[in-house]
Amino acid sequence: MSTSRKTAAGERIVRCPACGNDSVYGPSNPYRPFCSARCKGIDLGAWASEEFRMPTDAPPDDEAFGDPKLQ
Repeated sequence: MSTSRKTAAGERIVRCPACGNDSVYGPSNPYRPFCSARCKGIDLGAWASEEFRMPTDAPPDDEAFGDPKLQ
């Protein structure tokens, strides 16, 4: 069973997805779930440069794709 840590104000403390340090997950942290503006900017930059991608199943180049006449 996991134990969640909280601040004195009752806000949860979570791990920052960018750097792994502690981050307050509550209204007092405008960058949540990140710990700082720097970590939020690093994550935004990774999205903008397409570092986060979903794998796709592309058909091989020699196969017809979607053309009903060739099926």
